Amino acid sequence: MEHPTIRIVLADDHPVVRIGVRNMLSEADGYEIVGEAADGDEAITATLELAPDILLLDVQMPRLPGLEAMRAIVNGTSTAKILLLTSTITTQQIIEALHIGARGIVLKDALASHLQTAIRTVYAGDYWIGGKRVVNLVSALHDLMQQAAVPQRKTYGLTPRELEVVGCIVEGCSNRDIAKQFSLSEETVKRHLSNIFDKTGVSTRLELALFAIAHHLVTPQ
Repeated sequence: MEHPTIRIVLADDHPVVRIGVRNMLSEADGYEIVGEAADGDEAITATLELAPDILLLDVQMPRLPGLEAMRAIVNGTSTAKILLLTSTITTQQIIEALHIGARGIVLKDALASHLQTAIRTVYAGDYWIGGKRVVNLVSALHDLMQQAAVPQRKTYGLTPRELEVVGCIVEGCSNRDIAKQFSLSEETVKRHLSNIFDKTGVSTRLELALFAIAHHLVTPQ
């Protein structure tokens, strides 16, 4: 059975990438590059004027970043499904992109193996995340949110030793317990706690424990 021809706008500021993608898609039937763009503003114009089925959009674009260009396109009249091209992307950026309206993400180092499948998947109405077809976006977003919670850890300027002390406070240790565990004097522990209170803006051990849990300062056991 013949596939319908998928009309594509290709937006990437690197001519080499655009040539490479064009060559990859020309090797198979069913794909037509109807327009190209070298920056975010051009991507918006080409997508709204040419009404492609798919927009292949680089995340890092001059004049207007890819995510901002995508936001403008999604808020406009275009029905194009957007597949992001990127060299690197954080889990948090993937979550943001999906919330804005992206249908998938293809890493540039996986273009040769994944591009055609990703385009067909997104064209068919599914999502392409993490190098595979995703049907249930809610489930995929939930998994991504769990992944994102770990790397997003902030330390609020606390030293490694202070973080260890915070961990002990969460476990309910006394100053004497902490001093014994780390071979410190109780005066030193008090000094650490005073510094921790200053840096986190709390004033009691209970507040510190609650703050630490809420802000992922301690690793769940």
